[in-house]
Amino acid sequence: MTLTRYRRPFLVIAAAIAVLSLVAVGTVMAMAFNHVVAPAWITSTALYGLPVAFLLMLALVLDAVVARRRMRGPSER
Repeated sequence: MTLTRYRRPFLVIAAAIAVLSLVAVGTVMAMAFNHVVAPAWITSTALYGLPVAFLLMLALVLDAVVARRRMRGPSER
């Protein structure tokens, strides 16, 4: 199954947001361990990044399901 034009960029963006958010979570935890308050932008990245990446990946999965159903055709349903 080949990716359409818009799926691959969304996949890369979602993966990059997820990795960046996980790094931010690790940074917040390391800073808290050293009794330092993390800057607001790092905390916000950690807090909002994973849900955004999850929603993007959920949209990609739903789009793949719709595309697969469309490819099957009405005679196979």
